[in-house]
Order: sequence, then C-alpha cells, then structure tokens
Amino acid sequence: MRQIIKPQLALGVVDIAAIQLDPLSRDDIPRLLRGLQYIYLNPKVREEVFTILREVVPRDAEGQPVSVDTGRPGMSQWQILVLGVLRLGLNADYDRLQELANNHFTLRQMLGHSDFADDKSWGVQTLKDNLRLFTPEILERINAVVVTAGHALVKKTPGEGLAARCDSFVVETDVHYPTDTNLLYDAVRQVIATSAGWCEEAGLSDWRQHAYKVRCLKKAYRRTQQVKRSRAQDEAKRAAREDDIRQAHEAYLALAENFLARARVTRLTLIEVHQYPTARFTALDDDVAHAERQIDQVRRRVLEGERIPHAEKVFSIFEPHTEWITKGKAGVPVELGLRVLVSEDQYGFILSHRVMVRESDDQVAVPVVEDLAKRFPNLHSVSLDKGFHSPANQQRLAEVVPLPVLPKKGKCNATEAAREADPEFRRLRRRHSAVESAINALEAHGLDRCPDHGLDGFKRYVALAVVGRNLHRLGGFLLAAEAERWREEGRKRAA
Repeated sequence: MRQIIKPQLALGVVDIAAIQLDPLSRDDIPRLLRGLQYIYLNPKVREEVFTILREVVPRDAEGQPVSVDTGRPGMSQWQILVLGVLRLGLNADYDRLQELANNHFTLRQMLGHSDFADDKSWGVQTLKDNLRLFTPEILERINAVVVTAGHALVKKTPGEGLAARCDSFVVETDVHYPTDTNLLYDAVRQVIATSAGWCEEAGLSDWRQHAYKVRCLKKAYRRTQQVKRSRAQDEAKRAAREDDIRQAHEAYLALAENFLARARVTRLTLIEVHQYPTARFTALDDDVAHAERQIDQVRRRVLEGERIPHAEKVFSIFEPHTEWITKGKAGVPVELGLRVLVSEDQYGFILSHRVMVRESDDQVAVPVVEDLAKRFPNLHSVSLDKGFHSPANQQRLAEVVPLPVLPKKGKCNATEAAREADPEFRRLRRRHSAVESAINALEAHGLDRCPDHGLDGFKRYVALAVVGRNLHRLGGFLLAAEAERWREEGRKRAA
C-alpha cells in the first residue's frame, strides 16, 4: 500500500518540522531541504501538493493507474518528490543520489527514516523506477503551487504586479556528433543485437555470430572514415581518392543491406513458425526504418552527389527528437538538443517553461505570454529579446499584457521609437538580462545536458529542474531571513 507520507511517526523518527538546518551553510542541500520543509509546514500548501502527489502512481501496460491500496508499501510520494528535487537541485546522477539517500543524515530525516535501528536502503533501480512516475503535467502543477507559495512569502503587497522576462536556451540531449554513416552503424548494430536476442530466446542459431557481424560492420564503417582523410593535391590522386570513397561506401551499404535482409527473414520466421505477435517487433521495425533511411541518404549524398534537405535528417537514432540548433554563439557553432523557454519574475521564481519541439522563438512568444496572463492575472509586463519579434507578435502582445517589452528588429519608425524610448520600457529592457542568471542556475544544476531517454523523459527532466530551482530559491529566502535573525540575536547578546 503506497502512501504520500507515513501518518504515524515511528520510534526515533524526527518530525519534518523539527529538522534543524544550518542557515549559514552555502551548500545547495540545506536550501533545497528548507524549501521542502516550508511546503510541509504550511498546511494550505502541503494539502495542495499532497493532492497532486496522489496521482504519482505506477501504471499498467495500458497506461491505467495501478491501485495503491494493495501490494507492498513501496516508496512514498513525499520521498519521491524529495529525491527528485535533490537529483536536479544538485546535478546528481543516480549513483550519487543513492549514496545521499542511504547515508546523508539530514536527508534521511527528511525522508522519514529514524536516527537509529533503521537500515532501510534504496537501490539505484528503485530510484530510477520511482522518479520516472512523475509526469511533466504533474510537475508543472506542483511548480505552480511552489511559485504561489513563494510569492506569498516575498511579495511586499498582495496585489503587487509581476514583471516577467522570457528567454530560451538549448538543453542538449545525450547523443554523439551525428554523421549519416555513424547513424547507419548505430541503427544496424541495434538491428543485429535485437535479432540475436530474439533468436537466442527462440532457440535459433541464425545470429550466433552476431558479435563478429557487428565487428565486420564497424570495420566497414571505419574504412569509410579513413578514405576521407587523404589530402591528395594532384588531379590523378584526387580521382583515385574519389574512387576509394565510392568503393568504401558501396561496400558499407552492401553489408548493411545484407544484415537488414537477414533480420527481415528472422522476423518472418519468428512470426510464422514460432507464433510471435507482431507487436513485439515494434522496436526492431523502428531500427530497420532508421537504417533504411540512412542507407538512402548515404547513397544519395555520396554516390549520387545530392544535397540532403535539412528537414529529412535525423540527428540521433536513440533520441530522434534531437534538433540541430545554431544560435550563433561565440565558440558554440552547433548544439544538439531542444530549445527550452523559461519565464522568470522579478523575485527569481520561474513562472513557467516550454519545451520547444521544432519551434522558433517568434512562434512561441504569443502562446507563452497568453498562458502567463491566464495563470497570473496580476502580470504587469513581459520582456523578451529581439528574437521573439514579429509584427503580429507586437500587435497581439499589446492586447494581452499591459506593457510588452519586445524590441523591434531593424530600424524603428517614429511611433516605435517613441515606444522604446519610454522610461519604463527602457528600465525593464535593461533588467531583461537578469533572466540569464536563471538560465545559468538551471544549467549549473543539471539542465545543461539531459541524460534521460525519450521526449517524455526530456520533458520530465526539464520540469523537475524547474521545480528544484524554485524550491532552491524559496529555501534561500527562508535561510537568509533565519541567518539575519541569528546575527541580530548575536548583536543583541554582544551589546
């Protein structure tokens, strides 16, 4: 039976309200734990967060939630939230997270373990399975509660307007640099490995030399790389080099096509003779489709001299949502990943985020600001940089928010120049660069490169990073206030 949090304290368990955190510590862990402690101590906020956490349950093969009233207790939803926040708040991998969960004294108190005689430990796979129960939608709702709680804590007046600033950055996916030949190698070796696994399960000997076949494929792939390295100067040597390149690629493609043909025969045998259901071959079919596309593109580019359109390219077999992004930054010619847009307010809380799949800045400006205006009625202004500009965006944003701070690209006419010369417009535009601090904080705490797999894993990772950042910010405000009170008491004692 899975519970949000254990309602009854066991012997030796310290109540979360009684956990002592060092207000002078400059480490990230006390800030994150203090933010979580504030959520637990505030009854209204705790009830809202716990209501959302009730939806963090395992699901069956059809995607339906599994009953939480039966079975083993498992990890409580509160523990999942605490460890998920720690993972992104510390930029920790699962191995470090396991070490902290099993040996960090204060963290174990926050997880509900007793000070003594509690040898409960968590395995790496247990942490992975439970943290994957989060969905981006659930995390966005938790983040909204955290932001509301933060505003109630730091706002000077309840009706004070929000000044949001938005910008996008690239979160890289965990992929290698792509070429059409190495992507073909990735796809075909996956086909070989999957086919060999099926044959071993069915007792067939079709792929008993699968490791040798992968080595042959890699040797042919390396040959295509080596023949390109020649720097021949005279025309005869250049012509010979072109022939070598063509022959190496033809041999590589022929070998890849041979392995794909054998995989199709294996698939047919397993379906017709061994009565395997077709649905079991979804992953194999996807890898075959990737390999066929790469074979076609290598043939067209190398053998036929065609230029492959960018829209037809895929930049990773394992993370097909990866995009080739060129933002023109100095020293960063290209980034492989997805753009993420974040909206920050004047208090440093991240109001919302958006994972941009095949979207540009100017395409998302209006939807993002409309969503902010809907969720925060006291939104007074939104600042964006010139990359979000378009005439339609300027017109629509003026209807949605009282003061849109969106500079125009190029030369301004008299009306536009007067708008951008307004003192409030200039003040907010000067402060817009502060959003880079939030982006840097996210990247420093794990959002520079996403190690999770799939588009859903990517979105979950980003959403969890935003929740962790806001709790870090909330805990920072609380610890700073406590440190100031501690210093004030020290001054009084000294006097």
